[in-house]
Amino acid sequence: MTAQRRVGSNGDWCADENWGSDREGVCEVREYTVPAAGAVMTVDASPNGGISVEGSARRDILVEARVVATAATEAEARAIAARVQVVATADHVNAEGPRGMGRREGWHVSYRLSVPTETPLSLRSTNGGISVDSVNSRVELNTTNGGVKLTRMAGDVQGRTTNGGIDVDLEGSAWNGSGLDVQTTNGGVRMRIPAQYNAHLETGTSNGSLNIDFPMTVQGVVGRSFSTDLGGGGATLRVRTSNGGVRITKK
Repeated sequence: MTAQRRVGSNGDWCADENWGSDREGVCEVREYTVPAAGAVMTVDASPNGGISVEGSARRDILVEARVVATAATEAEARAIAARVQVVATADHVNAEGPRGMGRREGWHVSYRLSVPTETPLSLRSTNGGISVDSVNSRVELNTTNGGVKLTRMAGDVQGRTTNGGIDVDLEGSAWNGSGLDVQTTNGGVRMRIPAQYNAHLETGTSNGSLNIDFPMTVQGVVGRSFSTDLGGGGATLRVRTSNGGVRITKK
């Protein structure tokens, strides 16, 4: 089965684009529907795109690609956008476009996906954030300049960023799966944890403050790193930064 494509309305996803004072730009949203094959879905938004994935009860995969192009004139920007080819298959999403452009010319593609909840994911970017909501599977996240946001997650989740914060919002009474391991070098960490949650938590920072708004029995040196069992313990949730504060709050 091949991808089905349609060009959607720009909507609010294009509303906040800012081309700059010395160029013009265009933004269009392309939609593709691909089968959910059960394989790892790899999404590559490099170098300058972001990725957002939401798990749902659907049986196929919806891919929305926001194509942005800039140039000296709007007509030139439209010509660049027309040359950007988005590839969407059952196991891979990426884009190819013109290279070697001038100083005021450029393009990038960001993605939003709606996937079956148990879809394995491999998500990559260079200059863009990555967010995942309601997925219970193996998930690998890698970006360099962008934040990582994880909401209502389960499974085996691993993520890395260099310059960006980490935001984790847990739900339920325990982590369902192998665990969570996300790290950043330059950025803060924020976690929201239900009051009756069961897990083994490891967190800390090399250079930054650590704030916790509910009681814990802690092993380690508070202010740098610590580990503790929440409730009756459980899967390991490891969330760390090198340069940034850590804040753990109770929901």
